[in-house]
Amino acid sequence: MNPAFRRLLALIVVFVTAFIAVWALRTDHAGGDLRDLIPGLSQSGDRFRAEKFTLPDQPPLALGDVELLSRLNDEYAALTRAVVPSVVSIDTAGVRTERLLDVWGRTQVRRYPTQGQGSGVVVTKEGHVITNHHVIAGQQQIQVTLHDGKAHPAHLIGEDTLLDIAVLKVDAEGPFAPLKFGDSSQAQVGQIVFAVGNPFGLGETVTQGIISAKERSLSDNQRDLFQTDAAINPGNSGGPLVNLRGEIIGINVAIFSPDKANPGFQGVGFSIPSNDVKDALFQILERGRPIRGFLGVQMRDLDPAVRSALGYEGKEGAAVLGISPGSPAQAAGLKPWDVVRSLNGQVIRSANQLFTLVQKTRIADAVTLGVWRKGESLELKATITESSAAAASAKLPEAAQGRTRDPDEVLQTLGIEVRDLAVAERMQGFRGVVVTGLTATGLAVGHIQPGDLILAVNASRIGSASEFFLHLAASAAVQDTSLQVIRNGKALRITLPALPGRD
Repeated sequence: MNPAFRRLLALIVVFVTAFIAVWALRTDHAGGDLRDLIPGLSQSGDRFRAEKFTLPDQPPLALGDVELLSRLNDEYAALTRAVVPSVVSIDTAGVRTERLLDVWGRTQVRRYPTQGQGSGVVVTKEGHVITNHHVIAGQQQIQVTLHDGKAHPAHLIGEDTLLDIAVLKVDAEGPFAPLKFGDSSQAQVGQIVFAVGNPFGLGETVTQGIISAKERSLSDNQRDLFQTDAAINPGNSGGPLVNLRGEIIGINVAIFSPDKANPGFQGVGFSIPSNDVKDALFQILERGRPIRGFLGVQMRDLDPAVRSALGYEGKEGAAVLGISPGSPAQAAGLKPWDVVRSLNGQVIRSANQLFTLVQKTRIADAVTLGVWRKGESLELKATITESSAAAASAKLPEAAQGRTRDPDEVLQTLGIEVRDLAVAERMQGFRGVVVTGLTATGLAVGHIQPGDLILAVNASRIGSASEFFLHLAASAAVQDTSLQVIRNGKALRITLPALPGRD
């Protein structure tokens, strides 16, 4: 054999021997088995040795030691079993249309499908369901999934956009498990409540908390809301807030979240009191639409400038800026620059509070207004009539001819009808008013479209329909009026022409 080859072979043997020796020493030092060095001599399972263990067989506390908590636990579970069968999941589908301009200025229409989810609660044996208006708004198909897991189509009976309530009817035979309304006026801050709904499409979910506050207002015309720390998330909208008796004391409507793109629970949720919901339900089932009281006044809060102008030193009340012709306010004898200090003995502290009380008053009921007028205290009687978009905006009798333009005449000539934003729209960060219709012969035709969101008049931000009409009437009578508008997600500046001069 070649001596060089023998030396190479010897080096290889020495290297392999050294490697095996080092490996064996490390294995032994680590607590391994040297038999693992020989394949097939030992199986890995042979190395495992069973551990000795003993689990406790007694809880740290007996139920008798926590008797109150045990009873609460059982009662919470019993309440959940009683309430959950009345709560439904709502899935919606529709088609949204968007108008776009191409590079040549031609209008193109794009349609794309939309889907939504929400919650609801069965409130009648016939299968009527209460939910939020924003859950089903603009959707063509509505499907309700009941507690038994069966899905049924449903149709819309009526809606109250201002309160953000919709009434559905399940297209199926019963039996249904309706939930009773409680008296929300008896709710107290700190009382325990449960929110039930369909968050994130997960199905029946129950969370527990308390009423954190009452009389929370999220818009100029939205009625007072309950604030709760019971977990409410996207998809809970329309589900019930129940008390310890399992009664509906609120309908969950919104959450506060600083992240508008990805809203989530922050410990602050809002619910519409059940008494307001019940009133809206009765009105929709009986007449197909909500009915609200109307007084016919344009009001303003008493800021220092208004107090100074009136010479009024009181703290309570709201100032009357204008009176609608033929309205209950005119019949009662109210005049511009009166201060309404009370309604049926209840002290008025803001214009919003007065509007809320009037809206809640039954049609044809007489109310007593405590009024301050140029240093004198008066009591006036007004009979509340039904509110309507026509009464609130432009469809008013023409004013007599004269040198100045009556605000009602200005609004009638322009022909714009608007509504206040619903609470859900305001929670998404929107402000302003939404155009609901136009008079065919009005000057605004061709400039404004239904669905436009009007943010400002002549650069003055708008917070309510009454504020919009006041600014518009004052401006259009003497000059062209600039409107800041959002249309199909795009910001526009539109100019309305001033009213033609008189001969």
